[in-house]
Amino acid sequence: MKNIKICLPHAGGTIKFLSGYFLLALLVASCNKILVEKPKTVAVENFYNTAQEIESATNAIYEPLRSNNMVEQIVILDAHTDWGYGRGSRDDYNAMQGFNAANINNAGSRWNTFYLAIRNANLVIQNAPNGSSISQEDIDRNVGEAKFLRAFSYFQLVRNWGGIPLRTEENMTERDLAKSSVEDVYSLIVADLKYAESNLPEVQTLVGKPTKYAAKTMLADVYLTLGKYPEAAGEANDVIQSNKYSLVPVTGKHDFQWNLFGPTIVTTPEEIFYFKYARQPGQGNWILWVLSHPNTGNFNFGGAYAHYSDATNPFYISWNDNDIRKSLWDKIDFGLGPNTLVSSKYVDPESIEKNNGAGNDLPIYRFADALLIYAEATCMASNGPTAEGVEALNKVHRRAYGKDPDVPSDVDFDIADYNEDTFRNLVLRERAYEFIFEGKRWYDLKRTGKAAEVFLATKGITIAEKAYLWPIPISELNFNKALNPATDQNPGY
Repeated sequence: MKNIKICLPHAGGTIKFLSGYFLLALLVASCNKILVEKPKTVAVENFYNTAQEIESATNAIYEPLRSNNMVEQIVILDAHTDWGYGRGSRDDYNAMQGFNAANINNAGSRWNTFYLAIRNANLVIQNAPNGSSISQEDIDRNVGEAKFLRAFSYFQLVRNWGGIPLRTEENMTERDLAKSSVEDVYSLIVADLKYAESNLPEVQTLVGKPTKYAAKTMLADVYLTLGKYPEAAGEANDVIQSNKYSLVPVTGKHDFQWNLFGPTIVTTPEEIFYFKYARQPGQGNWILWVLSHPNTGNFNFGGAYAHYSDATNPFYISWNDNDIRKSLWDKIDFGLGPNTLVSSKYVDPESIEKNNGAGNDLPIYRFADALLIYAEATCMASNGPTAEGVEALNKVHRRAYGKDPDVPSDVDFDIADYNEDTFRNLVLRERAYEFIFEGKRWYDLKRTGKAAEVFLATKGITIAEKAYLWPIPISELNFNKALNPATDQNPGY
């Protein structure tokens, strides 16, 4: 078994660390921390015994989740939006009529990514409690982390594919599993996150590891999706009241690019849970190649500019020009006209590789999530906006205009101007501006039942019914004999 430690110096004396290629790139707090690579083939009784071995197995859960397929998940979700478009073969995504053959195969790759992470999590959940040389505290923490990542993977699957086979530590050796209902999948997600909430530490053991507040934030997101608004508000409020997080101050475009999403950042006060990347071979973030255009100079390997927006889109036209987030789009005419917009949210002009060498992390949950979940959930739970919910929304809104998030300003929204429906729409609009290329807008439109209305108004598209769920992969239907392709495939495929 090999011990691998790579130290990467960053500004201010902070350091990024990476494991070997088989694990993941994790940022850690000290050179004394070493990630141990788990062998590809081990006898269970000889491996899952010590804290170091079980932590190595836990780290292996991240490997598929940090792959290019996770980036693909994000950018494809953001082509399923009122503002987003895909170029070339990716035009299929924003047409919202279902996937063609090539993109069905690509969806299958993302399905496999999440199930591989689930399989790795199940191994930890099953075997960690039987370790012979590990404390109960270390068992609980690693199982909590595994359940957090399993919940994350199932949350991705259930929102995009609906009912799916539910593979856990109890049935992981069974090949043939029938689809579980959406309700059963969510029951497991909630149970996993409650366990994680109770057993993960309040402070990260390594930068990039989840905490109880990461579990609370994801649980708030799950409850919001399920329409359990008091529960969503409660979990989000716990994160807010913890006083462990704050919004990164912004005064201009550069601050968003470098102080919030920049390639040299180790962590920020806003970070709740991110997938971590670094400027090391094969350990960087692919999203910069997917989004960037050579003319911007934001990425030193050019870019595929595979996803874009358009300045004639009503979403963009109605966006206030004083909102600094709007400046994270550059007009680039690459053959689709002078109003074509290319994202400059993620920049790394010193990336070391074209595909996987950028240092930018991938935000999954940040403090803005907790604030905006709280704002919407309190409104829906109270049948109208609350003072606390309006203030949570105003914090995010102020920051977007270069104001101090914690000081009332002339851009604030007034509670007297809104009712339940109009305030919820206001929060959804703020979320749309805030989370571009973080993969959240499509989920918001689906869970609120607004997708059809919004797409017709902004893109003139009538969404096909088959576009609401992605197709179950052919490989799964062929491999899993408990599934009947005639009845278990999602509608329209």
